[in-house]
Amino acid sequence: MGKHLVVDPITRIEGHLRIEAVIDDNNVIVDAYSCATMFRGIEIIMKGRDPRDVPLLAMRICGVCTGTHYYTSTQTVEHALGILPPKNARLVRNLIQGSLFIHDHTVHFYHLHALDWVDIVSALKADPKKASEEAKKWANKLTDPKTGERLQPWNAGEGTYRAVQERLKKFVKAGRLGPFANAYWGNRSYKLSPEQNLVAVSHYLDALDIQREMAKLMAIFGGKNPHPQSLVVGGVTCVQDIKNPTRLGQFGDLLRKSREFIYRAYLPDLLMAGSVYADEALKGIGRGLGNYMAYGDFRMDDNQWYKGKLLFPSGVVLNMDLSTVHELDQSKVTEDVTHSWYEYSVNQPLHPFQGQTKPKYTGFREDGTVNPEGKYSWIKAPIYDDHRVEVGPLARMIVGYAKGDERIKHYVDWLLKSGNFPKEVLFSTVGRTAGRAVETAIMVDAMVEWLNELSKNVASGDLSTWTDYDFDRLTKGKERKGYGLTEAPRGALGHWVRIKDGKVENYQAVVPTTWNGSPRDYKNRMGAFEASLIGTPVSNPDQPLEILRTIHSFDPCLACAVHIIDTKGRELGVYRVEPVGGFCNV
Repeated sequence: MGKHLVVDPITRIEGHLRIEAVIDDNNVIVDAYSCATMFRGIEIIMKGRDPRDVPLLAMRICGVCTGTHYYTSTQTVEHALGILPPKNARLVRNLIQGSLFIHDHTVHFYHLHALDWVDIVSALKADPKKASEEAKKWANKLTDPKTGERLQPWNAGEGTYRAVQERLKKFVKAGRLGPFANAYWGNRSYKLSPEQNLVAVSHYLDALDIQREMAKLMAIFGGKNPHPQSLVVGGVTCVQDIKNPTRLGQFGDLLRKSREFIYRAYLPDLLMAGSVYADEALKGIGRGLGNYMAYGDFRMDDNQWYKGKLLFPSGVVLNMDLSTVHELDQSKVTEDVTHSWYEYSVNQPLHPFQGQTKPKYTGFREDGTVNPEGKYSWIKAPIYDDHRVEVGPLARMIVGYAKGDERIKHYVDWLLKSGNFPKEVLFSTVGRTAGRAVETAIMVDAMVEWLNELSKNVASGDLSTWTDYDFDRLTKGKERKGYGLTEAPRGALGHWVRIKDGKVENYQAVVPTTWNGSPRDYKNRMGAFEASLIGTPVSNPDQPLEILRTIHSFDPCLACAVHIIDTKGRELGVYRVEPVGGFCNV
């Protein structure tokens, strides 16, 4: 069967994830298992609640995707009750959610994913002058997609890089690498030159500052970050902020600064890394399922729910066939628990409206590894129309590109042309990372448009932020159901609710990492994480850098799948985790 690798825990993600892989005699992965090691019980907490309170609870599913669950849950209840928020509320929600996207994607690229591509210690050998020239070279390969002007590098002077290098030398000499400690420096899978590594390290440090500015964007209209407070069923509550020109101006200033970093650092760095690792992309390393789904999100007009134009269109692309897009139908979403630590009262996958959350933990095998024939994860296995699919930024770009969306095609072609890449590179780990960067560029430019639209609408005298409704009339003695289909930074997010006589009867959330990080289904078909690892060569089994690189490209968020609390504060259980077999501490 080959050598069995266990990577537990996967770090630089949100939550608790374990990956097991089997490699053959050539150190190529031939089998893989994705195991979430915490339990989600948020749906149980929702039952019996007033639907208007549910968004505040759903937001606590995660502190990373925080505003997304708040926004999605609010939309779910609005859809169930037939309420459509006014224009200002739509625009504010887009801006809050867009702020989360650009912040999340920037942090992911530099602080969660970069160290899979960048050898920090190699930067000590760099020539700062050559590093400055390197940064300029990659920035100059790009033109601003809005103005056509050649881009200039971010903070790329020789003195800057020399100072960063000296700072890094002190860390190394003192043995205090901090976030750069306990890694696989020198691994053969690192390919960037010392100068390229120095550029990336410098931008890594700059991103620590710029991400704070990006976080402020959400707080302006959301009240705070994380866990904004300004959304309510029917609209938003930040009327004082949208009618204050100073607040709108502050948002615009922060947005411009964020755009500068995205275009002058993030995108050139992506182009640099993508070019160096292009051979892996062309080989399709990390491709996985080849099926992509997007629910679509960011309403561009004020038509009824799911009837208007979206920034990211919905659809399904199968077998990497860009010539055909299947229209999305939420009724075709089901969840299976054959290999998940849950049980159903019926022996079949269930649509979320009928979904059940009944834990059934069976543990690991005696040798401490997962049981492939049994249950091995706290994540359910979502299925769309009898297909396993991948969701996320790459899926959104592929669906939009295949649908002929003018904006998405323009930005995707812009980046591919800048790097002289064929479209085929998208179907890979590198492509998944590139898709996120393209999306960040699209998002920050769309936010400029939404801010202008909001400012003009408010200036015209429209200060409406909420749609009035009679809750008792809509719910008393009635049964209603609705769903919220949105896009979280990590992919398609769906919430489903059934309301009976004004109380939540059932609530289910199928989150992006449920789609991507799930175990096998009832047909023994892999989830996206698992499938993406098959065929990946591992240069050193004791340093599974390639596993981290591909798994991190999905930006896993396990917390969205795994919650249970005791409201009295009592201890629920005590667990002792002992290393078994070939664990890799990363």
